[in-house]
Parts: sequence; C-alpha cells; structure tokens
Amino acid sequence: MSARGEFSSRLGFVLAAAGSAVGLGNIWGFPTQVASNGGAAFVLMYILLAFVLAYPVLMAELLIGRATQSNMVDALGKISGSIVGKATGIWGCVTVSLILAFYAIVAGWMIAFGLQALTNIFQWQSMSLWLTSFSDSRNLIFCALFVLLTALIVIGGVSKGIERWSVRLMPTLFLIVLLLIGYVMTLDGAVQGLKIYLLPDFSKVLNPDLLISAMGQAFFSMSLGVGTMLVYGSYVSRKEKLPSLGASVALVDIAVAILAGLLIIPAMYVALHNGVEIFSESGELIAGDTLIFTVLPALFDTMGSVGNLVALAFFILMTIAAVTSSISMLEVPVAYVVESHGVKRKIAVWLIATVIFLCSAIIALNFESLFGLVIAVTTQYSQPLLGLMLCIFAGWVWKRNEILQELRHSDEHAAEGLFWKIWPWYVRFVCPVIIVLMFYRSF
Repeated sequence: MSARGEFSSRLGFVLAAAGSAVGLGNIWGFPTQVASNGGAAFVLMYILLAFVLAYPVLMAELLIGRATQSNMVDALGKISGSIVGKATGIWGCVTVSLILAFYAIVAGWMIAFGLQALTNIFQWQSMSLWLTSFSDSRNLIFCALFVLLTALIVIGGVSKGIERWSVRLMPTLFLIVLLLIGYVMTLDGAVQGLKIYLLPDFSKVLNPDLLISAMGQAFFSMSLGVGTMLVYGSYVSRKEKLPSLGASVALVDIAVAILAGLLIIPAMYVALHNGVEIFSESGELIAGDTLIFTVLPALFDTMGSVGNLVALAFFILMTIAAVTSSISMLEVPVAYVVESHGVKRKIAVWLIATVIFLCSAIIALNFESLFGLVIAVTTQYSQPLLGLMLCIFAGWVWKRNEILQELRHSDEHAAEGLFWKIWPWYVRFVCPVIIVLMFYRSF
C-alpha cells in the first residue's frame, strides 16, 4: 500500500474542496434558477438551505474521511464493520465514474467552443464550423482531451497534483468571473438583468417548488454523496478544525454560485437587448446547455471583434470550473484502486481514465438514448440515495464517542461546542427526512 498524501495547507484544501464543489452546475444552473424563482428570494433560501442541509452532509463526509484515513470503500467498511459499507462505497465509485463520463463530454464542448473563439480571430471558417457543430469526431476528440487533462493532474497526487492546480485554477476562475462581470455591466440591458437577479420577490419564498429547487441546488452543487469530499477529508491534517474548514468550503461554493449569477443574468438581458431570444416557449428563461452553447455565443457574436475575446475568456472559465470538479471525481476510484489493491498511482490513474473515456465514448455514440438517461440515473436518483446512506452511517451506525474523539484531535473542547450540540442529532433525524422528501419529489 502506498503512503497516503495530505493537503499541505488549509488554503490548499479549501480551494481544492471548493473547486470540487464549483462545477458547471453552479455557472449554468444556479443563475437561471434564481431568475426563474423570485430573484434574491431564491438566493436567500439557497444560502439558508446550503447550511441547513448541505453543510451537515458535507461534515459527515469530511469526518468519516479523516477519521478512517481511507478511500470511500474502506472508510464505509471500517465504520460499519459490514459488507453493506463496502458495497455502498463501491456504488459511490461507480456513480462518480458515470457522472465523470457524461461530464467529460460536456467539458469537451467547452474546450471546443473556447478554441472556436480563437479560430474566429484567425478567420479559419471551416475549422470554426467543425468546432461548434455536433459530430461524433468532435465529441470524442475533445472528451478524450479533457479526460487526459484530468488524468495528468491526478497523477501528481494530493499536494503536487490536486492541491497545486486547485491553488492556481480557483483564483484564476474568480479573476475571470470578476473581469467578465465588470465588462458585461458596461453594456446596455445589463442593469435590467441585475434588478431581476437582486430584487427579491418574497411572494415566492415559501413556494414548495422554489424550496425543493433551492435544496437540490445546494445539495448537488457541493458534490455530496459520491465520496469526493470523503476522500478529500481523508487527506486533511489532524490539526485542522473540521467544522470551520467545512464552513469555508460551503462559503466559497456559495460565493462562486452568486458571482456566476451576477455574470450570467445581466449577460442574458444584454443578449435580449441585442435581439437574442432568451425565453423559452413557456416564457421561462433558457437554462442549461442551450444557454451556454446557443444564447451566450449569439450574444458574443453581436459584440463585434471584442466578442471573440469575451467568448474565449468565458469558455476558459467554464473549462476551469469543469477541471476542478473532474479531478476530485477521478480521485475517488483512483484512491480505492491504489489503497485497496496496491496498484501504483500512475497505472491506476491511466487505467480508470481509460475506462471512463470508454464509457464516455459509448454515451457519445448513443447520445440520444444514453446521455439524458445517465444524467438522470446518477444525479437525480443515485446521488441523493448515497447522501441518505452517508447520513445513516454518520448518524446511526458510527459510534458517537468515536466521532467526538475525531473532533477532539483538533479541538479539546469539541464536546462543549455548538457543532457537537446540534450536528449528531441533526444528521441523524433532519437530513434523512429532507433527502427522502427531495427524492420523492424528483419522481
């Protein structure tokens, strides 16, 4: 068994874990949900639910990971002492690998659209057309490129790979978002979008659909349930106070989501001002891949020559958001293969990256039938159920005195703290009920 890595600094862990949490969903899902659900009223409920639901589950993962110093399979096996724990861990590894398989396809599109901005600058028309048209060759080439990029970072291990690149990529992501917000705010139509984003419609606050949407966004945006935070938690030093570390991760994740809204919603209203259609037939704001690959590129086209530079910056931003998430996803099965089966890290990374790319290729070549299905099975069904299992392990299976002992490594007075007075019963009773309600509604 190889020596386990460890994050060398608190900042390194916070940026890596926040990078895992900050994915494409924060940037393309959150803003349109806000605009469609009462503006700032949704933001307030999202922040509230991020701490009411997502933070306690995040802490369950971090605590299990650090206490066991293990990958997801061995960690859940240790605290449960049963085959059920190991089986849940393997289920988590399979789920996260399938999420990465479809994620790599979408991230590949981001790279292609970024390169298209460059080909526009050099006026390479045929290349530009190929990069933005939907074809098997384009999908497979750029998906392979993205998986390769992810694998090269994960090969470096925890401090020399994941941490080193997270510390570079996350500040770059913040910088690009802020520069793009600054530019978009100078354009006609931006202020109207800003009002819709920031002015709350409190009549919608207690709308059950809004609450469920905000809860789902909070839960999924922190990449919970699939073991990424558990594995990252296992690389955290015993000296670090986990409750405050977890809160830092949650805050950075929320900040990126809110900043993404400050960029995307004003940009959509700039597009509207420039004659681009931003509403669907049902009258709702366009979201998801149509927003990213149709509405915003149409906006960049109306900006003249500067539009190519804005498009390039935007798709670099999207690629960074994708990479910081994909490295944490790949680390989950890699950690298991390295630690449980004694495979060298380099071999494990290439082996698993190849398997994931083959899954991506199968999805890409059967796009109509498989793409939506894989997304639904993994994110709507498997992820909430895994989150539920983690709550059960942390709240009902794992012995309370062992959890307290883990917290005392970094805080002798943990037993008197507010976290210990609330979290154990909260993760035992409240979180499972909320997740079950969310899961029931997703049907």
